[in-house]
Amino acid sequence: MKKLLMIAATALILPLTASAERSGEEVYNAHCAVCHVAGVAGAPKLGDKDAWAPRIEKGLDALLATSISGVGAMPPKGTCMNCSDAELKASVEYMIEASQ
Repeated sequence: MKKLLMIAATALILPLTASAERSGEEVYNAHCAVCHVAGVAGAPKLGDKDAWAPRIEKGLDALLATSISGVGAMPPKGTCMNCSDAELKASVEYMIEASQ
């Protein structure tokens, strides 16, 4: 009986924790900032309007695709291998908003 209760409790908890998504700012601070604060390997610095302008012109979909696949020195998903596409999109949107 005790084992059955533990299984039932786990089943109730897992969907709640698995669906909790991090905000764009949280993902940025945990992963993206490592390169985008200092401009490591040519990464555009957060808030640098001139560096971001040509990237932003390509559109959100292109920036998201780049963040998922990686480009140049930037690894796929910017090292956030456990980020969902929605979390990555939120982080790209966060960087765009901060850099316009």
